[in-house]
Amino acid sequence: MYKYTLKRLILAFITAFIIISLTFLLMKLLPFSKPIGNDQTKLAYYLTQVNQGLVVDFNVPTAGYGESLFNTTDTAHIMHYFYKRPIMEQYFAWIHNIFTRWDWGVSTYIAPNQDAMAYILSRLPSTIKVNIISVFISVPIGIMLGIWAALKKNTMTDHIISTVVMIFISLPSFIIITFLMLIFCYQNQILPSQWYSVQDPISTKILSYIIPVASLSFGSICGYTRFTRAELTEVMSSDYLLLARTKGLTKSQTVIRHALRNAMVPIFPSILAEFVNVMSGSMILEKLYGIPGVGSLFITAIGRSDYNLLLVDMAFYTIIGLTAGIILDLSYGFIDPRIRMGGKK
Repeated sequence: MYKYTLKRLILAFITAFIIISLTFLLMKLLPFSKPIGNDQTKLAYYLTQVNQGLVVDFNVPTAGYGESLFNTTDTAHIMHYFYKRPIMEQYFAWIHNIFTRWDWGVSTYIAPNQDAMAYILSRLPSTIKVNIISVFISVPIGIMLGIWAALKKNTMTDHIISTVVMIFISLPSFIIITFLMLIFCYQNQILPSQWYSVQDPISTKILSYIIPVASLSFGSICGYTRFTRAELTEVMSSDYLLLARTKGLTKSQTVIRHALRNAMVPIFPSILAEFVNVMSGSMILEKLYGIPGVGSLFITAIGRSDYNLLLVDMAFYTIIGLTAGIILDLSYGFIDPRIRMGGKK
């Protein structure tokens, strides 16, 4: 397990490095992301880019670097002509800044001259709060419905649960939140139509969680229900459960002592991975409901060409996805020792 864990971590690091590097190079092929604001704000931004090794500063116009990005005079009456460095020079400077100073660059439009990584982390709590609540709601409900459907296999109860699951699992969360907002916010005005602000009372803040949490929970509940039903149904039809019944155990005893324990082996790892995946949030859902999280920031950064923020957000999603995959794979061995010992002869 130690060798396998180390191997997975190294492969995850290499994969993340390749993805993030390609993202950086492709973004740098786009037009340079120019800041907004007055000349002093722009000057501060470009001086930061010079310090990061992405831009070069001259006192006179210079050939060989293409068109000047920006030129101005500072308070000391010194002229500045800023030019974009070649892409590979920018890339190696960017890598050096990350590994030596943990500097991912600054925002150009959404939060001018603010550290991009710090800004991403400041928006992370809103994403975590909504998604972590949806996990705590969806996991027990989904598993209980799956157990109920498996115990009532091929009955009317099973058919109803399976039909409802197939309907809701086919609907993405942004479709569900659209209908919920239409019914409960605009037609009946029962719930707030946007995420709460700091000045809102505590009741409004609590009500603001209902629609996004419900929208995220529907799909997860359906997924856990279908997965639990399939696993438990397969285990209950196995030979060793039939042997347990012939030895005198009741149906409830065989289900609780044997069937559930074995069916949970593939289910629990997916729950652990879900706890990691909650940090990634839902991009469109956050944008529709006005949640100031990392998901809505990703869409905003694309629309406003804030490439530094977009790059950090992409790196964040890449690391979260790879981490969830590692936890999912490793958890199988910790939950079931037979899997962990499978490589030994």
